[in-house]
Amino acid sequence: MAYEVIEVDPSSHARTGKLVTPHGTVRTPAFMPVGTCGSIKGVTPDQLRTTDTDIMLCNTYHLALRPSADVVAEFGGLHKFIGWDGPILTDSGGFQVFSLAELNRIDDDGVEFKSHIDGAILTLSPERSIEIQNKLGADIIMAFDQCPPLPSTPEFVSDAVERTIRWAARSKSAHQRPYEKRSNQEGTGQKLFGIIQGGLDTDLRLRCLNALADIDFDGYAIGGLSVGESHEEMVECLNAVAHHMPIDRPRYLMGVGMPRDIVAAVRSGVDMFDCVLPTRNGRNAYAFTPDGFLKMRNASHKLDNAPLDSTCDCTTCATFTRGYLRHLFQAGEMLGPTLTSIHNIRFFQRLMSRIRQLIPQGKLERIHEEFPVTAHCAKAE
Repeated sequence: MAYEVIEVDPSSHARTGKLVTPHGTVRTPAFMPVGTCGSIKGVTPDQLRTTDTDIMLCNTYHLALRPSADVVAEFGGLHKFIGWDGPILTDSGGFQVFSLAELNRIDDDGVEFKSHIDGAILTLSPERSIEIQNKLGADIIMAFDQCPPLPSTPEFVSDAVERTIRWAARSKSAHQRPYEKRSNQEGTGQKLFGIIQGGLDTDLRLRCLNALADIDFDGYAIGGLSVGESHEEMVECLNAVAHHMPIDRPRYLMGVGMPRDIVAAVRSGVDMFDCVLPTRNGRNAYAFTPDGFLKMRNASHKLDNAPLDSTCDCTTCATFTRGYLRHLFQAGEMLGPTLTSIHNIRFFQRLMSRIRQLIPQGKLERIHEEFPVTAHCAKAE
């Protein structure tokens, strides 16, 4: 099986599993650091491996603009181009088109937009998105979808759901490198995931999910959350939708990365997550700890000889003090963001590892005791 559910929490929909790809196995629940342009900002592939990361995410929209899918293909695909030999997921580019670019036209054919880089007029359709992702060569690729902003009118969200369903079918038809399991190896080709839209409307979400299940994808993602709704609204939506997703396929919640959101989503049955928070916060001198954030520019750290987190086994915590890290940020040294980003990624992987350990024991609630940050909104110290 390409995806196997291993254990299920008896008191929730949380589950552990393993997702087999041509470049390795992903243990779920899994967190994917984001390498938007083919790079985890400030972190080398070797440094990323030390964090126990199974899979990373790259962005179709940005890579299509620079350096282009054709250039990446000339280098033998993303894995060789960026020097990462583990699994990679690429998103469809749809979210970035709707959030970054200046839109000129949206219809069933696709989207016409102005590049945020040079203003060039470009088009992206389901067929073009899949063509780009086929050339990039990631292990997991995403169907092209329409992500409605929040707030949107009910009519707009409904239209976006129907268009997402039509585009999903076209995405599957356009896929030229489908995943094939081989008896003596991990398989070849690319898994294609469909994306469930519908805003906060449960009926629309389930309508979209059922239509995508009929098309039959290798996995299913929930898109269009973490776009301004409250934590409670997100959890309500996930609790109503996630456990209805096909049980034998991975379930992916796109763009969600706050620790308390991740734990709530795991409890609802979600398997995969991605977010820029570990590296974005790292670059801005925020370090994740089980109790919350540390703001490394604070004067309180000036003479602090302690590591960022005494429970952490990352290379940053094993080698450097809070006082030194504060000095790096105060001096504008690029090593500060790198070391803090490495620690933050390792924090998320430690969190996911502990979740995977607690689920088979039926003790997922203990995660709130061991990582109090998962029970509340983190505050900086």
